[in-house]
Amino acid sequence: MSPSPSPSPRPDSASGQARTEERRTVVVVGAGPAGLTVGNILRAASVDCVVLETESRQFIETRARAGVIEEWAVRELARRGLAGRLPERAELHSTCEFRFAGERYRFPYAELTDRHHYVYPQPLLVTDLVREYADVRGGDIRFGVRDVRLHDLDTDRPTVSYRCPRTGERRLLHCDFVAGCDGARGVTRDAIPEEQRRTARQDDGIAWLALLAEVPPSTDCVLFGVHPRGFAGQMPRSPEVTRFYLQCPPGDDPENWPHERVWAELRARLAAAGAPALTEGRLIEKRVLDMHHYVVEPLAHGRLFLAGDAGHLVAPIAAKGMNLALHDAFLLGDALAAYVTGGDAGGLDGYSAASLRRVWDYQEFSQWLSDIYHGVASGDPFRAGTTLARLRRLFSSPAAAAAFAEQYLGTAASY
Repeated sequence: MSPSPSPSPRPDSASGQARTEERRTVVVVGAGPAGLTVGNILRAASVDCVVLETESRQFIETRARAGVIEEWAVRELARRGLAGRLPERAELHSTCEFRFAGERYRFPYAELTDRHHYVYPQPLLVTDLVREYADVRGGDIRFGVRDVRLHDLDTDRPTVSYRCPRTGERRLLHCDFVAGCDGARGVTRDAIPEEQRRTARQDDGIAWLALLAEVPPSTDCVLFGVHPRGFAGQMPRSPEVTRFYLQCPPGDDPENWPHERVWAELRARLAAAGAPALTEGRLIEKRVLDMHHYVVEPLAHGRLFLAGDAGHLVAPIAAKGMNLALHDAFLLGDALAAYVTGGDAGGLDGYSAASLRRVWDYQEFSQWLSDIYHGVASGDPFRAGTTLARLRRLFSSPAAAAAFAEQYLGTAASY
């Protein structure tokens, strides 16, 4: 691509202030896993792009987020030179454990599938991707931008404008395409007119108290506690930090959960014969997450393409969110590169449908798993009974176990 012309200040008709206009082939809005992966793919293909991010670099590199990455996603990151420190630093998981009716049931999914999960907290992945994009590949990334707006998306010359955090000046980026990767609270999804998008939503009517504790994991794998008092989970994050979840009422206040109550509930809900005692320690984070989901269809409007949580949100029930964001980014980055470098529009034309097939499959599995996690605590004896029947089937039926493992690991031959 030829270099962009030097910026030139022009009057801003809306505010009277000077504004700067530039030209880029692709503007990526959002520097999470999806946006940074798209940016790196475009840089590798020598496609001129810029990434806009409302937060600082330090913030996105330290923001606590999910940490479970499926093996197919790790292989794809590695193939593209984007795995960073993941192969050396990630923990490899091959088993999960359900606890219900006072017993422990280990599920060795690697033995069934020869596939694993990797536990690598999202801030570490984001740090790797930022370094590769900005420091190694020389990509243009602008942090702390304000008041991002999208214009003329249904033309072949869309623009993205934002306010510079240092000067307050409004800057205008002319481009060919916009990748909307700015998450659930971003602006790109709302740039699609309401009459041209359908948003399917689901509210599970439950919430989880999300906790981070400065303690090592109590076992060598993820724990799922299915208990009449509510779901509980343990998700290892590092040798020193562990993520815990406790089912709680929607809209609950984290301050209703002091240290003693948290650990008492975790002990009760994760109790099982022969289980080692929980390692208890200081809680460094408490947040209440209402379990809800949405899917936007289609994920494209004119020259705008949505990826990750901007286009679909899946609650952390099945640890699928970051994997879907990466899947979108691989599809979208490749499609944009193919069009810009070779004029092949097939990937862009088929992007939304290809993404949504996996999205809906993961949403369905998340709903199924939510019924498993929360059915015993529903207060409905019939639902509790069928929940326990499903759980027992996982450990008595090879066919049920194989189906669960395939969905849990995202290893279906096609979606």
